[in-house]
Amino acid sequence: MKINIACPSTGMQKVIEIDDERRLQNLYDRRMAQEIDGTILGDEFEGYILRISGGNDKQGFPMRQGVLTNTRVSLLCKKGHKAYRQRRAGERKRKSVRGCVVGADIAVLNLVITQIGPNTVPGLTDDQIPRRLGPKRANNIRKLFNLTK
Repeated sequence: MKINIACPSTGMQKVIEIDDERRLQNLYDRRMAQEIDGTILGDEFEGYILRISGGNDKQGFPMRQGVLTNTRVSLLCKKGHKAYRQRRAGERKRKSVRGCVVGADIAVLNLVITQIGPNTVPGLTDDQIPRRLGPKRANNIRKLFNLTK
């Protein structure tokens, strides 16, 4: 299983591959938005806390929050639903998505670092990438540069 780890504070992300079934066993039956301890992934993530933010199964179907199963289900989607874009006004369509529970047939699992541990991870927390885009709203630009009206 590939694990995609993102660090919002540095703007970096890293993909690691875990083949050890005993280490992956700790990730199974966890749900999206649940926080996990970093030592599950290895000793380099000791003290880190990570949040499960999603993933894809082996056929590429995305995980969907609120679908409480670890299998694939077919949902009737309409305008405004995730993973669906309507082609005509009022159109509804049945789309296949994964449940929000992590299972053995997940190919890629996305994790976000919520708390950084004491040691740095090379390629993830050792460097800083500047934000590519700035705010668009005037109030947010003022807040970024500490300006007044």
